[in-house]
Amino acid sequence: MPESERYSHASFAPDPRAAFVVAAATCLLLLTSPAASAHGVSGGGRSTPEFVWLGITHMLLGWDHLLFVAGVALIAGTARRAAALVSLFALGHSVTLISASLIGWRVSPVKVDLVIGLSVVVVGLVAWFARPRTQLHWRLFGAAVVGFGLIHGLGLSTRLRDIDVHGVDSLGRIVAFNVGVEVGQVIALLVVAFIAGYLPARLTSAKAQRYAAMGLVVLGLAAAVLVVVERYSRPAPVTAAASGPCGEGSPSGGLPVGQGGHPGKDFFEPTETAPLDDFGHVLGDGYVIVQYQPTLPTDQLDALRAFIIGKDGARVAGGARTDLGPVLTATHRLQTLTCTGFDLAALQDFTKQWFADARSRTQ
Repeated sequence: MPESERYSHASFAPDPRAAFVVAAATCLLLLTSPAASAHGVSGGGRSTPEFVWLGITHMLLGWDHLLFVAGVALIAGTARRAAALVSLFALGHSVTLISASLIGWRVSPVKVDLVIGLSVVVVGLVAWFARPRTQLHWRLFGAAVVGFGLIHGLGLSTRLRDIDVHGVDSLGRIVAFNVGVEVGQVIALLVVAFIAGYLPARLTSAKAQRYAAMGLVVLGLAAAVLVVVERYSRPAPVTAAASGPCGEGSPSGGLPVGQGGHPGKDFFEPTETAPLDDFGHVLGDGYVIVQYQPTLPTDQLDALRAFIIGKDGARVAGGARTDLGPVLTATHRLQTLTCTGFDLAALQDFTKQWFADARSRTQ
């Protein structure tokens, strides 16, 4: 029988154990990841080398990405073919991760995560029912792996966008994150290859592999369902700001990113110089940054100060800015509230909505 049509139960190791262990390990990650939220990253103010570690940890916790790689390894059948297919996947997600992050594409993370979950379903179904048996089939499957890699890269870029890597050495930080992702992927595969040699034969049988393929389908569907549930369980958008002098829009505020440290205090008086570098730093950690005109009336200034330093103002920092056009702005990673008049209720609703969003708590 020609090599291209030979049915083999081996994966990237000399037997199928590696692919099965990847599936089992990622199932465990799914069960232990809080709220199935392995995507969130934070890194405001991190140095370029630190983005390598950020990429490593993100991939090792990214159970949906690892599930896809597990499916590819399960289908591949030989070590050489598995390496080639995983390399195609890495090429695909590297292209979109770097380009989308540099260009600033704003792609719906919900839609991307939904497709990523369905990509796991696809490889599970192929492993279960329709392994490629000819060179043409393998080429078509390789093209599909590249295509799904492009989608997975968009998913990675949406997470990297949450911490805003633009500014000084943005390309270096993006590439460093991508390098970390690849290193994390290799680490996961090497660990699996090591464990694979100690599995009993019953876990390497054709029947066990079919169960692994079934597990990929179920977990891929579960990932897609979790995306939909998380999307529709978010708090409804706040409407209070729209009815007053405040409005919400894309994030802005002219804060430097990747510089500074943690501000010495949360509220800076009109006579003090606001540490914009420090504000930019904690913006990446999920803070809301309030900037106000130094000419704000005393009663309004007192109300703003009391809010920021009070218990409801945790992870809110603010200071005056002489070049500010509106009366007040409040910015987090994803949105800016712009107020042409002082509206404390709108500000409180804006911060409350952000802190109810899981993306404000990523670590």
